Amino acid sequence: MDFRVEKLKKLKEVYLKREKDIIEVLKKDLGRSPVESYMAEIGAVVEEINYAIKNLRSWAKPQKVKTPLMSFRGNSYIYLEPYGVSLILGTWNYPFSVTFCPLIGSIAAGNCSVVKPSEVSKNSSKLIAEIIKEVFDEEYVAVVEGGPETAQALLDEKFDYIFHTGSVAVGKIIMQAASRNLTPLTLELGGKNPCIIGKQVDMETAARRIAWGKYVNAGQTCIAPDHIFVPRGMKEDLISKLKRCLEEFYGSDPISSPDYARIVNEAHFERLSKLLGKGKIVVGGQTDKEKLYIAPTVIKGVSWEDPIMQEEIFGPILPIIEYDDLSDVILGINSRPKPLALYFFSKDKEAQERIVSQTSSGGVCINATLFHNLNRNLPFGGVGESGMGSYHGRASFDAFSYKKSVLNKSFRPEIKMVYPPYGNKLGLIRNIWGIISNF
Repeated sequence: MDFRVEKLKKLKEVYLKREKDIIEVLKKDLGRSPVESYMAEIGAVVEEINYAIKNLRSWAKPQKVKTPLMSFRGNSYIYLEPYGVSLILGTWNYPFSVTFCPLIGSIAAGNCSVVKPSEVSKNSSKLIAEIIKEVFDEEYVAVVEGGPETAQALLDEKFDYIFHTGSVAVGKIIMQAASRNLTPLTLELGGKNPCIIGKQVDMETAARRIAWGKYVNAGQTCIAPDHIFVPRGMKEDLISKLKRCLEEFYGSDPISSPDYARIVNEAHFERLSKLLGKGKIVVGGQTDKEKLYIAPTVIKGVSWEDPIMQEEIFGPILPIIEYDDLSDVILGINSRPKPLALYFFSKDKEAQERIVSQTSSGGVCINATLFHNLNRNLPFGGVGESGMGSYHGRASFDAFSYKKSVLNKSFRPEIKMVYPPYGNKLGLIRNIWGIISNF
């Protein structure tokens, strides 16, 4: 325990020392503002470290559980042990938090780790490597930089646990590789996160919270609202308020705003630009390939058959779809792959309960966006195609820990009826078992 806490404290010390460098490389890779970078990549990581240090000893204590009468004069425990050596594969959209937060869990649980940052955010990858090398001896935590071929070479090795954040397509490749060695893993993937507006809603507040959650980091957030369902007749009010919020956030010309991020590279820019071809653009739509800029954009008049509704958008484009009945929205959501996040804005408590109980998603956030991800007491993860397993806070420690069952029984008394020869003991055993099972 002392060693783990010492390493977490050292990581925090070095991490805070490199705060300006972190902000600088995120500006280079993603055009991100210092405030966004601090909230998502510095404050979040430091909070995760502090939370782990504060709670680590209580998390790691053996947990005593009840022992059945059949094991009379015995004690039962659950011991949490490290898996061994974990492989952590980071991603580019939040390169520091999605690399260091699982690493914190791995350290807290007592594992050694190999870390591969994403090559897409190349400046961040380099700095992540520098921080890890400054804090850890390589035989404890090693960092490997490189592209897809490097990731594949790592996956060809045998690890005891794998943690990956990224796309569904890459997640399938990693799961296939893990299956060769029966390696357990956590996959944090994505999906088309629906955002539903109810009929009883404070539209102005809803629009502001949706606009923030969608366009932070230029929409390159795995839990960003992907599209909006709005009751028929309320669409124009929503569009008007979204437009007003975007002007409030980023001004009349967002390309000049110091607070609006850029698309990570040309390939993603081209992919997103093609999605602008269907539907009617009612807000934004401007692009600048040289600056990797796509304006905060709102689109109406799209259908599920359009390309923009066939894949996770992962960018600053927000389609709006009208609906007549909430039951139809729920049916539509349930007929498609399970999303990583689902958002619902309504004052109607009964409707809120319907959304929570009648849909399946990694997480649900009511009357807000993204904020469920900020609570260390809530496990963060996906379900179905949006991923498996979870992390953050205690869940990070649990993800990298194996639960070992231990029973410690006294030598006396010795209950010989359980041993052969059984003879005519069946009736007696049945009666005793019936009594025991009622306790």
